[in-house]
Amino acid sequence: MIDLHSHTNESDGTYTPAELVDEALRRGLEALAITDHDTFAGYDQAVRIAGAKGLDLVCGIEINTRMARSENGRERTWSIHLLGYFLHEPPSLTFREWLFDLLESRRERNARLVKKLQSMGVDIELSEVEAVGRTLTGRPHFARVLMNKGYVSSTEEAFRKYLGESAPGFVHRDSPHTVMGIQQIEAAGGLPVLAHPVRLGVRDPRQEEDLISELRDAGLRGIEVYHSDHRPADVERYAAIAKKFGLAVSGGSDFHGDAKPNIRLGTGANGNLNVPCKVLQDLRKK
Repeated sequence: MIDLHSHTNESDGTYTPAELVDEALRRGLEALAITDHDTFAGYDQAVRIAGAKGLDLVCGIEINTRMARSENGRERTWSIHLLGYFLHEPPSLTFREWLFDLLESRRERNARLVKKLQSMGVDIELSEVEAVGRTLTGRPHFARVLMNKGYVSSTEEAFRKYLGESAPGFVHRDSPHTVMGIQQIEAAGGLPVLAHPVRLGVRDPRQEEDLISELRDAGLRGIEVYHSDHRPADVERYAAIAKKFGLAVSGGSDFHGDAKPNIRLGTGANGNLNVPCKVLQDLRKK
């Protein structure tokens, strides 16, 4: 059993890189990918630890991208998450520099978000959120500060009342275009994979296939078939799409530790996940 989608506290997870490696070994995983958002800090810390303990650690990344596309005669902006796997060589220095620019974009958004929350009567400072976020500070870290200060009782409430896209405190962040994200990953020697496709929210199967086909034509090489959010019918559908478009299959829990307590490393939500080792073998061949 393997898990190719996980996060450390260098991103929006709660486990340190060393703790995540230990948890993977405790749960009997043969391989683990650390796919923090916009940073390799967690992987860089974990790689020697994993090697010393005999865990096959895969270098990965998750990038938030956006793409405008026409749907039913109206233009809609899609939030599309990409996973990048570096299976044979480390990511290029140029790619790491590009990630630094993404982190700068996050910091600029965070400063605007603090001002927006302050205008709504929330006592919050950027420094205290960054103390929680470490390398990368995002909305989940804002949610934790809001919980600690008693403004909300849960992460879900924080996003509903303050941070979600339909909430009054929401502040937009400039994300790279999806095609650019795909091209950057591939140019850096990585394999670009569509993360948790069910979250695209495309109800019409034909439109969903059209969108994934468009991404394939732009250079997408794989799709996350196995994920904690995917029901058996979703797994079957995305496996068929992968076969139809010649995409590699990937899968993982999207583990965040205490931030998502219902999701366990390796086995997902209520044991709905079991990613076979062959998935990683096929990715490396791809």
